[in-house]
Amino acid sequence: MQSLSLLPNNREAGANRPATQRIAPLATVPLFFKLEGKKVLVAGGSEAAAWKVELLTAAGARVHLYAERLDSGFRPLLRDSTQPGHIVWHRQAWKDESFCGAAVAIGDIAGDEEADAFWRAAKASGVPVNIIDKPKYCAFQFGSIVNRSPVVIGISSDGSSPILAQAIRRRIETLIPPSLANWARIAKALRGEVSGRLTSKRPRRWFWEQFSSLAFGVPPGPNTEETLLAEIQRKSRAQGPEFGQVTLVGAGPGDAEFLTLKAVRALQSADVILHDNLVSDEVLELARREAKRMLVGKRGGRESCRQEGINEMMAKLAKAGKNVVRLKSGDPMVFGRAGEEIEWLQDQGICVSTVPGITAAAAMASALGISLTHRDHARSLRFVTGHSRKGMLPDDIDWRAVADPKTTTVFYMGRGTAAQISETLIDNDMDPATPVVACAGLSRATQKTWFGNLEKLGAGVQALLTDEPVLIGVGSVFGVQERDCRIPGSNAKTRISAGL
Repeated sequence: MQSLSLLPNNREAGANRPATQRIAPLATVPLFFKLEGKKVLVAGGSEAAAWKVELLTAAGARVHLYAERLDSGFRPLLRDSTQPGHIVWHRQAWKDESFCGAAVAIGDIAGDEEADAFWRAAKASGVPVNIIDKPKYCAFQFGSIVNRSPVVIGISSDGSSPILAQAIRRRIETLIPPSLANWARIAKALRGEVSGRLTSKRPRRWFWEQFSSLAFGVPPGPNTEETLLAEIQRKSRAQGPEFGQVTLVGAGPGDAEFLTLKAVRALQSADVILHDNLVSDEVLELARREAKRMLVGKRGGRESCRQEGINEMMAKLAKAGKNVVRLKSGDPMVFGRAGEEIEWLQDQGICVSTVPGITAAAAMASALGISLTHRDHARSLRFVTGHSRKGMLPDDIDWRAVADPKTTTVFYMGRGTAAQISETLIDNDMDPATPVVACAGLSRATQKTWFGNLEKLGAGVQALLTDEPVLIGVGSVFGVQERDCRIPGSNAKTRISAGL
């Protein structure tokens, strides 16, 4: 992934962001092996061997099974005539000549002496070998599989934890709709038409991006293929410049796991990503590797990009046909100047869409285990900027409303104005003992939190010793203490804390 900056000088970006590797070191290389019609040797009649045989016949292999006796799990496999592959059962032990013509060999062998002999015989015949539960005799491994054939996803932990690999598979299963298999078959049918009619790269890319969005959104209908063919034909006749699009994406507070699925898909389809310098490296790592990253950060009191320059860059890239992601920390619609960017792009005739993100106030509530609208403490919730265009506290805030004891107020970007916020609220008759909280680096390893009361807010924010943006919460909800929910006398924890 390439990385650029729009800052007048890129020193800060270089100092704060380590160079990103294109591909980190791999324990294994994931390869997908066509076995249709090929001979595969399987030695052993156990339940584990039966699972391997089921997998191999599903891929169309001709399985030559060497075992004197078979586990009951083989019975349905031997009777099943619906699988593309088939099984030849040799009621005997394997021999050296059994490897002749085999594409791969799998053994379920208990003793090391026989396992070593099987390994050596396979190597002598030039056949890749896998012996179940004996890693030192494995030239390749079977991973956990997510099956949406023709889309097949394999997961490997390099033998470190098969249970972890299975947990990853279950997580992926929830992300991939079952209908994706039908979409993949439609894609295969349309591929030639797309290549033949959409001869330039840009419209082809546009079509497949739209196709992918549909595939993750809805199941295909009976007329989907015909509708898409008509769209391909329309696109091939289109005249004039092909504009790209801009997507404003919320990156959340920092933790990449807080990203929405739609945000990840937008990052995976981007040609160019214009990102703030508050966006974490973990979030950027989820982007398409070929995408250019351009730092367009704005930080109070520091050298920053002009908003006008960012607007012009987005328009220029989109007019060049690029799929542009404007990646903003938090939610782009909450103190993110998204309104100005949307208006500018629409005036330029550029298609713009928005993907929401978790705003900092929601992340703070989650991190602290505090409901911002606790029914015993708050009737309303306000988000207020603590930093105007001039770098000071705005002078048009309704302080009487903010000082309402039944209101929870969250001040964004309040690090430099915390003392002024405290003084102004107290001047508007808010109780100096009102609970407050100040947070920096929410959801990150650098997270810092200070609890106190309103009259000590200025000193509390200074005590955080941070140059990151600070979120300030004011209201009685912040006096609600987290309770220990364990059963009395129990030493059990609800989850492993990993030292956090």
